[in-house]
Amino acid sequence: MLEIIKAGGWMMAPILLLSAVAMAIIVERFWSLRRKQILPEDLGLQVMQWAKSGRLDERHIQALAEDSLLGRVLAAALYHRNDSREVMKEAVEDTGRHVVYRMERYLNTLGTIAAIAPLLGLLGTVIGMIQVFSAILQHGVGNANLLAGGISQALITTAAGLTVAIPALFFHRYFTGRVNEYVLFMEEQAMQLIDQLSKRA
Repeated sequence: MLEIIKAGGWMMAPILLLSAVAMAIIVERFWSLRRKQILPEDLGLQVMQWAKSGRLDERHIQALAEDSLLGRVLAAALYHRNDSREVMKEAVEDTGRHVVYRMERYLNTLGTIAAIAPLLGLLGTVIGMIQVFSAILQHGVGNANLLAGGISQALITTAAGLTVAIPALFFHRYFTGRVNEYVLFMEEQAMQLIDQLSKRA
């Protein structure tokens, strides 16, 4: 493996760096976007029961906001439970934007890596082919070792760039889909709570 990396030339350094960054983001997002951490089971039902029974003191609401991201969205509605429905919706939407930003953290970086890695591989290919044609100009086509070195560098950097880009693109789409799923669930839970608070008011 080390020999292949060396054969790829200096363009392998940024590609390997992107690979390490992408791996770190993927592991971090898997940890941060666990469903039980974002959407604790039965939390929405529990909060609805609080609303029905009137157990909406500041201590419960503060604990809810610190519990999870879903709890933070629901707490935004509870903080404004005595205001109009429109005010509650605005508070939930404002909090929701911050929550979505937290869930999408580093995903733009992962998408950028997916776009840049094959371009770096292509640049390595171009550099390798330039070396091939320079060798042909200086030594003719008789020196196969010089030609093979340039072609090898071209192919290795292309393969390395694609090897980084394909998983990065896959996980970028995967995490984006997961965030969208979470957002839809949060919206549903928040609207149900707002409806309940509006009826109670």
